[in-house]
Amino acid sequence: MSRWPIRREGTVVIGVAKEQSEERRRFTIAHELGPLLLHDGEEVHVDKLFRINLRSPSSSKADDVEEIEANAFAASLLMPLSFLRTDLQGVVLDIDDAARIEGLAKRYRVSTQAMTYRLMNIYAVDRNRE
Repeated sequence: MSRWPIRREGTVVIGVAKEQSEERRRFTIAHELGPLLLHDGEEVHVDKLFRINLRSPSSSKADDVEEIEANAFAASLLMPLSFLRTDLQGVVLDIDDAARIEGLAKRYRVSTQAMTYRLMNIYAVDRNRE
């Protein structure tokens, strides 16, 4: 199991597979903080003292509202909008500019995929405001 938040008597443990890249581990931890702060979690009868949020088959399909919220939370935490706006000030962003995306990903210590999604979401929000 790559991640599993456990809640017990006010203590939380988030397990992350050590085989994952540092960027993936950071995103996983940030992702799990979202539900821990926003939702109560689901009870699992592993032991009466534990509650566990399990990763469901729909977790990676982006059709579960809590998963979408958790991804947005992680993206905001790891790639704050105000920081990205400062870094991109005066730059015409080309989402196909692999070198720029990779540079930003390294700066924020996230994957290029996470950075690409974050920038695309920011662009979509900005366009809807116009």
